[in-house]
Amino acid sequence: MWSEVNTRVNYPLKTALVELVDQDELNMEYNTSKYCVSNLTCQMARIGITKVTEAWNAHRIPGKGIPNELAKEGCPAKLPEDLLPGGSVAADLYQQEMGSALKRESIFGCDPFPSEEAQQWTETEFGSHFDMLSLYENVVHHNYGPFKDAVRSLIDFTRRCV
Repeated sequence: MWSEVNTRVNYPLKTALVELVDQDELNMEYNTSKYCVSNLTCQMARIGITKVTEAWNAHRIPGKGIPNELAKEGCPAKLPEDLLPGGSVAADLYQQEMGSALKRESIFGCDPFPSEEAQQWTETEFGSHFDMLSLYENVVHHNYGPFKDAVRSLIDFTRRCV
């Protein structure tokens, strides 16, 4: 499944961002740029991962069936949540067991907004110009222009408030 996530989510987003940097249209040295790129790219990735998961669960696994159809009959054994470790603990256990490092979720760039109102204005202004699902659909089909425009616009809208 991760190869699908990379192909349909990570690589298209990374390609668009690399193009912006290579064309000197994006300077990742600035905190506002880092914050805006992080924020928008994470939102796009969430949409993409949801779509990949939906498609994965609707496809046939040879010899097993379709996950969505199999799930209709219920899960044969459900574990109580308290038996499962939290995310941080699970990551630590994985790292100890596998001996490899994991990238922990983090914010890339500090929140530049002086107030909630400034952030709300930026989000409203951005939302009136761009549809997130449309941005994702374009970038996944290698039409990077709308996503690149959205990155530049989000940075501009944010700079007006800081």
